[in-house]
Amino acid sequence: MSLNTVNRARWTLFSVLALMYILVYFYRVSLAVVAGDLSRELQLSPQQLGSLAGILFYVYAAAQLPLGPLIDRYGGRLVISLCGVLTTAGGLLFSQAGSMASAMTARVLIGIGTASVLMATFTIFSSWYSKQEFGRISGLMVAVGNLGNLAATAPLALAVGAIGWRSSFLWIGIVQAAVTVLVYAMVRDTPPGSSPESGDEGGKGTVRPGMISAWREIFGSRDFWLLGLLSFSWYGNYLALQGLWGGPYLMEALGFSREQAGRMLMFTSIGFICGSMVTDTIARRFFGSYKKTLLAGQSLLFLLMTAFLGWAPLLPTPLLAILFFAIGLAVSSGVMIYPIVRGMFPVSIVGTALTSLNFYVLMGAAVTQQVMGIVIGLYGRSAAGSPPQAFQAAFIFPLACLALTIVTYTAAQDHSAIE
Repeated sequence: MSLNTVNRARWTLFSVLALMYILVYFYRVSLAVVAGDLSRELQLSPQQLGSLAGILFYVYAAAQLPLGPLIDRYGGRLVISLCGVLTTAGGLLFSQAGSMASAMTARVLIGIGTASVLMATFTIFSSWYSKQEFGRISGLMVAVGNLGNLAATAPLALAVGAIGWRSSFLWIGIVQAAVTVLVYAMVRDTPPGSSPESGDEGGKGTVRPGMISAWREIFGSRDFWLLGLLSFSWYGNYLALQGLWGGPYLMEALGFSREQAGRMLMFTSIGFICGSMVTDTIARRFFGSYKKTLLAGQSLLFLLMTAFLGWAPLLPTPLLAILFFAIGLAVSSGVMIYPIVRGMFPVSIVGTALTSLNFYVLMGAAVTQQVMGIVIGLYGRSAAGSPPQAFQAAFIFPLACLALTIVTYTAAQDHSAIE
């Protein structure tokens, strides 16, 4: 293939997979805006709402371990396409849910269906892009995917106000079905005429290890565990705010309307998008290391998230919007985990390595949202909602986890020094 043909194929591949990932992100964070509607219509307590949010991530996390070997064996295109069918079914069911049980079933299907998308995409990228290109293209994918995050804030709030949450999710399910067909029809796992191992320099990794030996190599690495624990805390903090409890916090503790809360959360999405587009450049020009970039960004995230322990309500609305935007920028440093783990293992097991790491990411989201729901529920609930003290107490958990794992990850070897 000529260079122009390869580049066109790459952008086609990227565009179609990005559409799928936009939908993944939408499903992850959309409950924050509709939490009040769901609680009223399905009569959910804070604990039940936390469980409903968390179940998607528990299922998503559990699916990572078997999906990794399946991606390495059968290819990302087939796995994403089959899982897309499950996501479509779950999205349509959620739009019609009449009880906690049916909503939970729908979220389980969505969790399984969306579980493969990002890691299978990165596995495909490992064959289409070199290691030197991987950090840039993975950051760009996360940035574009966050358009789904953006859509789940103010735009979703407007849609729910206009046509209701059920119709809004019904239309998303229809779009999901169309994008699934596009992935199957247009995506290819490797460039024509290349071997599946072409992403490895020097022809390394030409023999695919078995599933058990791959897991043994991955989970036998102390540095992988340290990176996984930091990934747990990184995404737990992000989803604590953006995925579920940010909306109720703004509406119940600060008195925002649903539309105002959606707009405020949108600033975090914009910050994440902007940051994801430049983190690779920052890593190369200023830190010379993905590890150092990750640690710097997570330390900043910790400082900013302390706002929810009591000083966020002191800020006027314009400064609060800047805070939410800055949190998004700091959160974007978390995308460094993917080029780090890509550099730790050969491409023959990169799908397994990426999904194994993503297990920690999604467990962080699931555990954090549910634990916070339990803490908030302990404070009781009035007609105006939960008291501000309940949210302040709940945010202690993700912050403590982040502080601890930042310290422990400093002991990891730097596998990501950039030449």
